[in-house]
Amino acid sequence: MRTQVGIVGAGAGGLLLAYLLQREGIESIVLETSSQAAVEGRVRASVLEYGTARLLAQSGVGDRMEREALVQHGIVLRFGGSAHRINFAELVDGRGVVVWGQHEVIKDLIAARRAVGGDIRFEVSDVALSDIESKRPSIRFRQGGQSHVVECDVIAGCDGFHGITRPSIPAGVLQVFERLYPFAWLGIMADAPPPADEMVYAHHPSGFALASMRSQRVSRLYFQVSPGEDLAYWSDARIWDELDQRLVGEDGGFPLAEGPVLQRGITLLRSFVVEPMRYGRLFLVGDAAHVVPPTGAKGMNLAIADAAVLARGLAAFFKTGETTLIDRYSEICLRRVWAAEHFSWWMTRLLHRGPFDTPFDQRRQLAELDRLVSSPAAAAALAEAYVGRPLEHA
Repeated sequence: MRTQVGIVGAGAGGLLLAYLLQREGIESIVLETSSQAAVEGRVRASVLEYGTARLLAQSGVGDRMEREALVQHGIVLRFGGSAHRINFAELVDGRGVVVWGQHEVIKDLIAARRAVGGDIRFEVSDVALSDIESKRPSIRFRQGGQSHVVECDVIAGCDGFHGITRPSIPAGVLQVFERLYPFAWLGIMADAPPPADEMVYAHHPSGFALASMRSQRVSRLYFQVSPGEDLAYWSDARIWDELDQRLVGEDGGFPLAEGPVLQRGITLLRSFVVEPMRYGRLFLVGDAAHVVPPTGAKGMNLAIADAAVLARGLAAFFKTGETTLIDRYSEICLRRVWAAEHFSWWMTRLLHRGPFDTPFDQRRQLAELDRLVSSPAAAAALAEAYVGRPLEHA
């Protein structure tokens, strides 16, 4: 087989890249090891930055998002027994964020890919890259008991942190920057209305908690636990008790409407970046190149920003032979990535209780939180980072 761009991974970044390239008349093939049902059912990030939502809408894959998603113009910080709202609309020229699950974005992108007859193959195996430093890299894979080889001009590695594309780069080429956090999140999705109309970030002596949502009828709730926590130890009743303690408290906070727990899991927190995000004709996109802790709600947005930058560069390359944009791919993307890494690290350290934190650390956190809700300048900096930079300024 022969194509212009071979895309490994059918996440939001890989599918958007394929869609944007298709609009420019550039051929691609998308290869994914999981089934379509598994990809569409994988519940992960749900917050779209202002620029991300606008890109999806302007590209023609945001109709359902614009009808069904929740638009939010603020968040709530809860600490010291009281709640304080950060009003994005007042602080950043009316901009906000959109609550729309990553799996919903993926459903829309798969439908758009199918509608134009784009080549997308699920449940492939034994994926391997060859000759990525050359002008004719290739991808080997198996599907339906048969072996295949796809010759490409360019390969996009969109297969996540545990994928095969980043390890295909020779040892010593990439510089790795990593931080593992000494806590994790226990998260549930519940068939119950969220306790507030906007996301609530809680700083509590027992640890961080977050009240989010998938819709007006489905809650997504998290609280801080240790990295080695055993999920089997947490019954539904114990989970609700812990959330009630951290989000509601003695002052009544945000009362929880308990309901059936639909999903549960433990997420380890990690910051991770590799530089550069390119080797030869292989370009890394999204989690294949960088991971952020979920506190800042940046993961899917970074993958989509990478895809948008790469699509622009490849369009120029294939149409005119111009390589300026693809040669600057890492430089352009990493500026946004490191800004998001800093914001996510800062939000994480602001709200979580570390195992070695002292009373001094907790007082410092409370002082910083108080500054955020009492200083318009500090609140504006948080709001600007949360809603995100315009993608045209990536």
